Amino acid sequence: MNILVLGSDGRAHAFCWKLRQSELCSRLFIAPGNAGTATIGTNVDVRPTDFEAVRKCCLDNQIDLVLVGPEEPLVRGIYDFFKNDKKLSRIAITGPSASGARLEGSKAFAKSFMNRYGIPTARYREFGLDNYEAGLEYIRHHPLPVVLKADGLAAGKGVIICHHTVEALGEFELIVQQAKFGDAGKKVVVEEFLEGIELSVFVLTDGKDYVLFPEAKDYKRIFEGDKGPNTGGMGAVSPVPVASEIFMEKVVSQVIRPTIAGLQQEKIPYQGFLFFGLIRVNDEPYVIEYNCRMGDPETEVVLLRLKNDLVKLLVAADRQELAGETVGIDPRPAATIVAVSAGYPDQYKKGFPIDFGYLQNPQAAKHIDADGGIMVFHAGTRAAGDEVVTNGGRVLAVSALADSLPQSIALSLEILNQIHYEGMFFRRDIGFEFIR
Repeated sequence: MNILVLGSDGRAHAFCWKLRQSELCSRLFIAPGNAGTATIGTNVDVRPTDFEAVRKCCLDNQIDLVLVGPEEPLVRGIYDFFKNDKKLSRIAITGPSASGARLEGSKAFAKSFMNRYGIPTARYREFGLDNYEAGLEYIRHHPLPVVLKADGLAAGKGVIICHHTVEALGEFELIVQQAKFGDAGKKVVVEEFLEGIELSVFVLTDGKDYVLFPEAKDYKRIFEGDKGPNTGGMGAVSPVPVASEIFMEKVVSQVIRPTIAGLQQEKIPYQGFLFFGLIRVNDEPYVIEYNCRMGDPETEVVLLRLKNDLVKLLVAADRQELAGETVGIDPRPAATIVAVSAGYPDQYKKGFPIDFGYLQNPQAAKHIDADGGIMVFHAGTRAAGDEVVTNGGRVLAVSALADSLPQSIALSLEILNQIHYEGMFFRRDIGFEFIR
């Protein structure tokens, strides 16, 4: 099969690494890709949201399977674009319809969906310009902390936890009246704050059946000790020690099955990944959010533990034949640590050469294993002549699989300590609450 992966981040590189292991993968293309994906496939200069350019790429390269990494093309309806085009409709595409992608594209829709199907989630109200004053009054009397969520896509920055009423009122005004998040903030979900441990659970579904992937926990805050502003993710671990067998049975019965049943009830086409952002409160699961794709950097640990042929699973999902599939999971823990640019998640500079020192260190290089062990996944990178330079806020994700979580973290740090570029920064405490 000729396969096209849409994306340019660490998740895209991890997908490519896993897809390449399949005997079904003939040629691999990535749009637009990065310096890492270029080493295992062919990068094409196409934006994932430019559907006509994606169409041309698919037809020119006789693509059989498209794996959509980021959320924006899904929310914009790339699945529907393919299915409504006679020349593209034969191509298997991993991702939900635009109606299914509303689970991520609209926080208000997602919360309403959860309420309709009895899926546990925090209490909430939604407000916008039409009921702005009612929103102010609601916030004034809301217990603290209070959570404000921009309804639409806001590049992972649309959720604000406010510890003071004045702060909450100010943020509400900035989002609704001054368009802090653009059109994404035309509507705001005001939500109760839940205290607990967060984790991410992933399934691949064909719309009626599903397979459960390894769970993970990511770390959003920029600084150690979970301090500072939210980022797209500074690292992740898998498995999550608090996700006991009993807890996961509750996740399946109270969250996953009702969600998929709801999609069927509402006749929403969904053949792709479904990401449940959960919080464990007194050993009970609550849904914080849905995503309509795999997470980043969670993908960089989940795929290290997945034993299956990923291409076979994606084809089964497209054919609605997941009922007979099972998932094999490596019991060893995995960790990934993300190296970012100075100034991220705010303003940062690009174009700094990256020195991959471990490649010149035989002792360190022996850990790098194309089939697992340690993987250096590229995110914000690009090739510049013979060099690889920084090209984004999150630059690299160094992932490791080992016999224990402390060992996997230590292996990631060992390699990171031998990589250098101007302004390089990474957290050294990923997984801190699970290490004694």
